[in-house]
Amino acid sequence: MKRIALLSPRSTGSRLVLCFATALLIGLVGCASTEEKKDDASTGSEFSDAGATNVVEETDITEINEWIDVPPVYFDFDQSSIRPDAVDTLRTGATALKATGARIVIAGNTDNRGSEEYNLALGERRAASVQRYLENLGVPSDQMTIVSYGELRPAAQGNTPAAWALNRRADFTLAD
Repeated sequence: MKRIALLSPRSTGSRLVLCFATALLIGLVGCASTEEKKDDASTGSEFSDAGATNVVEETDITEINEWIDVPPVYFDFDQSSIRPDAVDTLRTGATALKATGARIVIAGNTDNRGSEEYNLALGERRAASVQRYLENLGVPSDQMTIVSYGELRPAAQGNTPAAWALNRRADFTLAD
């Protein structure tokens, strides 16, 4: 069974994907042109794109890059509600997602206290809470996918309050 492959926001693969997307966008914007009226000698018909509009919307890659590089949203022990210190981060993210149309994966994580089954469920509630918050800010639900890793992908090792606090989070990555 294949799991969703996520790229770390600071991984080489993630940077390559972002560089490729940026280069592609620049190429599309730079190569935009209009066609002139042409005569087709074989059919005697004329082709004109006068009624067509060549519009290339510019995507602010800086916005999405800054959004992906923001810190995770952290949660209190055994909670899935959005804390006040996450509001600005989520507002910034919502603005970037709406402007770019980028698709993201929201990964819910927990510390290592609790059973694996409980932590997977809590991680899912955390990811869903972030998704609902972003939807309430106007981000279409089809731009977001949620996944839970429970305690399986810790940001910090150890059994200390500081490590536990860093592991109670939701991370954001660009979807494949």
